[in-house]
Amino acid sequence: MSEIFGGNFTQQEPIPEEGIEAAIAVMRHGRLHRYNTVAGEIAEAALLEEEFAEATGARYCLAVASGGYAITTALRAVGVKPGDPVLTNAFTLAPVPGAIASLGAVPVYVGVTEGLVIDLSDLRAKIGKAKVLLLSHMRGHICDMDELMRICGASGVTVIEDCAHTMGAQWHGTYSGRFGTFGCYSTQTYKHMNSGEGGLLISDDTDAMARAIMMSGSYMLFDRHRAAPPPEAFAQIKYETPNISGRMDNLRAAILRPQLRLLTEQCGKWNARYRVVEAGLRDTPGMTLIDRPEEESFVASSFQFLLLDWPADRIRAVVARCAARGVELKWFGASEPVGFTSKYDSWKYAPHPAMPQTDRILAGIMDMRLPLTFSLDDCAQIARIIRAEVSAVWQQQAAES
Repeated sequence: MSEIFGGNFTQQEPIPEEGIEAAIAVMRHGRLHRYNTVAGEIAEAALLEEEFAEATGARYCLAVASGGYAITTALRAVGVKPGDPVLTNAFTLAPVPGAIASLGAVPVYVGVTEGLVIDLSDLRAKIGKAKVLLLSHMRGHICDMDELMRICGASGVTVIEDCAHTMGAQWHGTYSGRFGTFGCYSTQTYKHMNSGEGGLLISDDTDAMARAIMMSGSYMLFDRHRAAPPPEAFAQIKYETPNISGRMDNLRAAILRPQLRLLTEQCGKWNARYRVVEAGLRDTPGMTLIDRPEEESFVASSFQFLLLDWPADRIRAVVARCAARGVELKWFGASEPVGFTSKYDSWKYAPHPAMPQTDRILAGIMDMRLPLTFSLDDCAQIARIIRAEVSAVWQQQAAES
């Protein structure tokens, strides 16, 4: 009888007990707003910022309401205006080009490689079209950041990193988010720390972070931040910067601080699960696995593989057959958006010239969450199911050819 997997692909681990107790303490005293403190008290949000800055090696950190708000604020803080072109990945999730479009700016899409990272050759060809690159480390895959920064530096292009899927990951020993002017993180439920919604913004740029703090809704309370530029950095900026409130509250910060202390341990658990799935799928006929460069210290809270050049009906068959056995695969190549999966030609608010090489890659991308509620045995079973169903469809296709 065929194996059936009984796990839930959207079930995350519970909040650590320390976080639950901290949240209860915040609810008991009622001071959820980050600036609502009593004498001698340091807000949970301010402590989280200080601790996250220390963990990443950044000078400054700002806690905000969502990862998308972090990205939009970073774009505003580096001076993106309506009508400005902004380079970004063609393979990403909708909030990334959405952040650009929300400012009235225009996404300029850069292609994707079979390694699921931004195509640096295409970036070189398009680098003169914009002054800002919003780089998405999509699904936890990090490109050659040394080369990317050389390309952008030579052309005077400012880099903002979307690190929603790479919190804790590194390239050549440097954390993602530490290459560009800003690093933007999400603490939405399916990310590496879970506060339901939330975001973090890091930077070493004094003026840019001062603008971001004013935008977030600090009013004239910026001196209550502990991972912020000095007060003199706000002297003129406080008069010139609009308040676009998007603060993180103390309740979310309280449940995130214990998770930050566990982050390195959690990253190891995700990667152990990734390696079990990878080993189980190695050499599956018709499947292309993603090679991970030695320079990349990744955090694999999801798993991707390619069914390159497969007909759409065969890919749909794989998805359906795996679903019938309890394994949820998402396909980024569908002609219509489904759930959170969509692609650049779905986003009609931005121009999208044809990108045939990128279209070929997108048409074959399969994606799967790896929550830490799965055991290593669960991951081995999932790999067996995927391997069996991909092989069955591949063999059927070969027989009919």
